[in-house]
Amino acid sequence: MSDEIQLTLPAQEDFRHVAHLVIGGLAARRELTYEDLEDLQVAFDAVLGCREDEDDVVVSLRVDDGQLHASIGPFTPEALALLDQGGGGLPLRRVLDTVCDQVEVNARDGGSWVDLSKQVRH
Repeated sequence: MSDEIQLTLPAQEDFRHVAHLVIGGLAARRELTYEDLEDLQVAFDAVLGCREDEDDVVVSLRVDDGQLHASIGPFTPEALALLDQGGGGLPLRRVLDTVCDQVEVNARDGGSWVDLSKQVRH
């Protein structure tokens, strides 16, 4: 069985908790472990933190066959440059590589999208 959710929300920090609620709801529905949920929330905070503007950001989530796939965007190249930077000497990409199995940046729909995959347990 596959669940898929697509959410469009403002990119401002005040709206990021909505993404957390959606992730939490999907995790509860699919009976994901607390550790997997926490990893996903860390990943989403890292990626969504690259945007702080007046436009919308689209978050797509799909869970099938024990694998969670997420796509977040669109981003400008300047915003994604933040992935390789980070406060305290810890680049955001390193955080993503730690909590996700696969991290890719792909161009589509006139922008760049961050695609994440993670093997999840029940």
